[in-house]
Amino acid sequence: MRFPSSTPADEMLSRRETLKLALAAPAVSALVSESPMATDSESASFRIIDTNISLFQWPFQRLPLDTIPELVRRLRSLGVTQAWAGSFEGLLHRDTTAVNNRLAEACIDCSDLIPIGSINPMLPGWQEDLERCLQHHQMPGVRLHPNYHGYVLTDNPFIELLKRCSDSGCFVQIAVSMEDNRTQSTLVQAADVDLSPLGDVLSHMPAVRVQLLNCRLRPAQLGPVRHLSNVTLDTARVDGTDAIPQLVKAVGQERVLFGSHSPFLIPEAAMIRVHESQQLDTASLSAIYRDNALQFAAGESIS
Repeated sequence: MRFPSSTPADEMLSRRETLKLALAAPAVSALVSESPMATDSESASFRIIDTNISLFQWPFQRLPLDTIPELVRRLRSLGVTQAWAGSFEGLLHRDTTAVNNRLAEACIDCSDLIPIGSINPMLPGWQEDLERCLQHHQMPGVRLHPNYHGYVLTDNPFIELLKRCSDSGCFVQIAVSMEDNRTQSTLVQAADVDLSPLGDVLSHMPAVRVQLLNCRLRPAQLGPVRHLSNVTLDTARVDGTDAIPQLVKAVGQERVLFGSHSPFLIPEAAMIRVHESQQLDTASLSAIYRDNALQFAAGESIS
C-alpha cells in the first residue's frame, strides 16, 4: 500500500525488501510449480509478454531501472521475451512526433521491445502523428493519457481517434492512471481517467480493440467496462492476494493481459500478484502471461 508521504522509489525499495531482492525467473517458475492447480506434467516455464512498460525517464524523479539496458536485462531475467513499450515523454512533451521517433529508434536494436506510440488528440496534427506511428514506424498500437492531456472520453477528438484506430486495425491502450494521486506533484495533478462513458462510446465501434492500463479492481473503474468484450485489462495495479483471480472472474480470463508498469513499479511485484493466490492453473497462467496478448495484438475476437 502506498502512503501519501511515499515516492515511487520508496515503494519500489519497500517491495524489494518484501521480496528480499531475490525474485528472478527460477523463483517465478517455482511459484508456478508449487501451485496446487498445476500438474507435474505441465510446464512451469513461461515466455512472458509484458504489455505495459515505459521507456526513458519519469518526469518527476529518477527511478530504478529507468535506463533501457537495465530494464531489458531485468525483464529478460524474469522470462519476459516481449515488452510493449510506451514513453514517459509522452505525458508532458508537446512534440509527440519527436517523442515517437525517439521511442521507435530506441526499440530498433532490441527485438524484445515493441514500440507503442503516444498520441495526444488535443494537439494540432495528431492525425499525422497517428499515421506516422502506424505506417512509418509500423507500431501495432498507440497509448493514450487522457488525464495528462486534458480530455475526457466523450470528447470528439478522442472518438475520432478511436474510429481511425478501428479502421486501421491498430489497438488502443488507455492509461487509467500513472501514479497514485497522493504522491503526485502539486503542480501536476492527474486524477484517474473516468471510464463511465466508455460503454456508450464503444457501442458504436465494436471492432476497436482497447486495453486499459493500470486499472484497479474497484467498482468505479471496473464496473463501466466489465461487460465490454472488446476491452482488455492489464495486471499492473490490481492489488491483493486473490485480486487476479477476482479480475479473471469479473471480466473473463481471456481479457486479462500481463502488464507490470515497469519501471515505475518493479516487474517482480506484478508477477508475485499473478501467482500468490495459487488459484490459477497452468493454462490460465499461460493465457495471462502470453496467449491473451498474442490474440489481442493479432486482432482475434475474444471468445
